[in-house]
Amino acid sequence: MFGLSEFAIILIVVIAVIGMKKLPELTRSAGKAARILQAEARAAKDEEAGTAPAPRVVQGEIVPPGTGTTPPGARAAGTPDHP
Repeated sequence: MFGLSEFAIILIVVIAVIGMKKLPELTRSAGKAARILQAEARAAKDEEAGTAPAPRVVQGEIVPPGTGTTPPGARAAGTPDHP
């Protein structure tokens, strides 16, 4: 009969042989998951400490409908689809 240690070695060998093709993909996805987890933990820690960067505000202008210009290549509102 097999003991626990022999069974574990056989199981590791079988997993290595069967998973040889998928192993690089699995390690790559595990690395991505670890980086995402680290980034999220760092963001939560910064937010908790109050050192998170302030959101960036982009100033724009409000143009009432019908008074603005149409960008090049775009159709003006109300023009038909076919010439």
